[in-house]
Amino acid sequence: MKNRKVMFVNPWEVELVEETAGSLKPGRGDVLVKLIYSLISPGTELAMLSGKESWAPHPVCPGYASVSRIIEVGEGVTEFKEGDIVFHYGNHLEYQIVAARDAFIKVPENLDLKWVPFTRMATVAFTSVRVSNIELGDYVSVSGLGLVGNLAAQLARLQGATVIGIDLAKERIHTASQCGLDYPLDGGEGNTRDKIMEITGGKGVACHIEATGVPKVGVDSLSYIGSLGEIIFLGSPRGEYNTDVTDVLNYCHLYNRGCITFKGAHEWRYPTEPNQFVKHSLVRNSLIVFELMKQGRLQIEPLISHVIKPEQAKEAYDGLRNHKDQYNGVLFDWS
Repeated sequence: MKNRKVMFVNPWEVELVEETAGSLKPGRGDVLVKLIYSLISPGTELAMLSGKESWAPHPVCPGYASVSRIIEVGEGVTEFKEGDIVFHYGNHLEYQIVAARDAFIKVPENLDLKWVPFTRMATVAFTSVRVSNIELGDYVSVSGLGLVGNLAAQLARLQGATVIGIDLAKERIHTASQCGLDYPLDGGEGNTRDKIMEITGGKGVACHIEATGVPKVGVDSLSYIGSLGEIIFLGSPRGEYNTDVTDVLNYCHLYNRGCITFKGAHEWRYPTEPNQFVKHSLVRNSLIVFELMKQGRLQIEPLISHVIKPEQAKEAYDGLRNHKDQYNGVLFDWS
């Protein structure tokens, strides 16, 4: 069996590798799948490609958002069968063996298969809403309108908030408008704080979701969070930023009797599978996302910028790194 996979072989060096995989046979509790579409996660995968992530030493096959067809089921697997279409946390690897228990979910009928891998980005974004105190009528701001930030903004609107989105890339701002964002702002034009204070009647936002992962952006956003507000760190902070942390903490502690709360919103805050002790899980969030997609309440189509073959992998990562106005949601088509 010929098996294709995208590989990061060195920092900023991408290859499509074809290898002979022999006869892949699923073990007990496993299934063999063939990719239909896999989605690039720009933040995580570009960080991996840089070679600076210790948990992803090169060479490495990236990817974690896939929709696939089941080719064969292993012994003990009863909830799935050959031919089923499933969403899973798969790599950019054409044929792969996956444990049926690992966030492995059958895709509902009549759901566009190109949308399905975006479920992973939506469940990442979901955590920001789950940990927040967002209520009907609140103003919420989101910095960074890439895939995760855009979906976080959409979910905050579904929570009942009026949402302000901030980005430097004009195409992402346009995409956010297509997805129904209330106030899309260009962070490179004018004073963002002044604009947000005008929108909120001088009170600032009740919640800010930081989705860029740029530490300075998070610190700068404190100036437009209102009294008793909160900042949710959704994007994993990366890069160096030097500042006086005492000033930051005093601002959050003393400003206008501010009491600004810091919250982390990493997706693994919640368990993968539902259980009797917690309300939320990755599987439950995924099923909710499926339903929101089917109802047309979560917009996915505007997020898709490219559907390309794996042979164009080098072009895809170069675009996501250097041409953010043109590249956003990039799907590999493995058909």
